[in-house]
Amino acid sequence: MPEPRPKRESTRPSSMVSMADKDFRRFSEFIHTECGIKLPTSKKTMVEARLQKRLRLLGMPSFREYNDYLFSPSGLSEELSHLIDAITTNTTEFFRESKHFDIMRQVVLPHWVAMRGVVHPLRLWSAGCSSGEEPYTLAMVLSEYAEKTPGFRFTITATDISSQVLEKARRAVYPEDRVEGMTYDLKRKYLLRSKDRLRRLVRIVPDLRERVTFSRLNFMEEFSFKDPMDIIFCRNVMIYFDRPTQETLLNKFCRQLRKDGHLFIGHSESLTGMDLPLRQVSPTVYRRT
Repeated sequence: MPEPRPKRESTRPSSMVSMADKDFRRFSEFIHTECGIKLPTSKKTMVEARLQKRLRLLGMPSFREYNDYLFSPSGLSEELSHLIDAITTNTTEFFRESKHFDIMRQVVLPHWVAMRGVVHPLRLWSAGCSSGEEPYTLAMVLSEYAEKTPGFRFTITATDISSQVLEKARRAVYPEDRVEGMTYDLKRKYLLRSKDRLRRLVRIVPDLRERVTFSRLNFMEEFSFKDPMDIIFCRNVMIYFDRPTQETLLNKFCRQLRKDGHLFIGHSESLTGMDLPLRQVSPTVYRRT
């Protein structure tokens, strides 16, 4: 009688695969260096859960093997974008923190036109744009303002570190329930409904999509734009960074912001105690000095 074959150990990780504390420390230090994101020990379970799919797709039985692959020359170039997509949180909505858009209409845009006229187009940067709701909201606000201000023009640059959410942003297709808070007039002007009404999807109209240029950008790398920005929106992004990283990033923003230009940050974020060339004009809204 032939001897039974030894049972092969499956390379497919179970849902209970865990990461050793040593591997997590190595991993979190790498993420902080590459992306600026702080991952305290309390986030270990979240990281394990989000990376399970990557382990399965790569056929790796452990996080130690994944770390070894990640830190290899080929792994770093091939896996980094997938890793970033897996661990970054992309929570957003149309007209989120709506008070900011009121300030845009009532204060910032009239100030900009009074100072610079309409000879030059306004340049706006949505930094950390996620799946596109923020830059498309801004495009609606600026388009509405342009209708009432002859000669007013604008460009919007939208960036994010995640290639996956940028593809969603370029497609500009959203579930209908994501736009429930928009007025009927804005929906009628700027949204297209799916021909298959059962799918309950809408898409941003082509004219508005053409107003926004999307590209990938990592805040931890050096970056610059050909011309300074007039307005920067970076909201609810810096909450994932430690204080020194926040201050370093904000100084980078200031170098890209025109004097007298405006910076908008999230309502849960603060610049208190930072040495920055900014003056507060409203809660979470600042002007470059």
